[in-house]
Amino acid sequence: MDVFEKPVAITDSISIGAKRLVLFAGPCAAESYDICMETGAEVQRLCKQLDIDYIFKASFDKANRTSSGSYRGPSMEGGLEILSRVKKDLGVPIVTDVHESYQCAEVAEVVDVLQIPAFLCRQTDLLIAAAKTGKAVKVKKGQFMAPADMKYAVDKVREAGNEKVFLTERGTSFGYHNLVVDMRSLPVMRQYTPVVFDVTHSIQQPGGLGGKSGGQREFAPYLTRAAAAAGVDGFFIETHPNPAKGHKRWPQHGTAE
Repeated sequence: MDVFEKPVAITDSISIGAKRLVLFAGPCAAESYDICMETGAEVQRLCKQLDIDYIFKASFDKANRTSSGSYRGPSMEGGLEILSRVKKDLGVPIVTDVHESYQCAEVAEVVDVLQIPAFLCRQTDLLIAAAKTGKAVKVKKGQFMAPADMKYAVDKVREAGNEKVFLTERGTSFGYHNLVVDMRSLPVMRQYTPVVFDVTHSIQQPGGLGGKSGGQREFAPYLTRAAAAAGVDGFFIETHPNPAKGHKRWPQHGTAE
């Protein structure tokens, strides 16, 4: 099966699909500068040890939580301030989610990669707005999408004048509160662009804890190795110093999704 024609440049020194592994990792939400720095510094150390490229990830807003009571993040203004400081202090590129078209231009002033959430991968206006920033656009495959149909999301970005687009696999809905990963999706999508495997959300149980999502983290190593064997260009892993207590400073919100 054919693969994508060329890598996607993220910075002058980092490209996805350039035969060098890229790790996107960091806290789910940019809950504080200290948590982001603690997480980012440790992951950066490990990436240097393993000789792989690192891009820090955290969201300023998680607009797609199951419940209105779940913690969303520090707001766009506060979150971008944290991400800007982390980028400067760690000296690493940044990726974050955008949920609305109007956010793209302002967010692009800080980050290096705009991530389109899986639920929004067909939102034409959002894809075009992200494309027009000129930054790399990371599109997550919807849980409801056939991998071959992600070609059309890629086309929307490219037709807006931006060739720097790539895809992310994060599992497919399989009944209620369950996701499965069809490893055939990786070579299918790699025909169009480089592909990142989202380890964390592939073992998620969406809405499976009554108003918030659960997960089966014990399966993460197995799916990671399977994806590596099938062929991917990078990994996405939401990372926290203490996952079980993520966001516990806001106890009314429960556990993070």
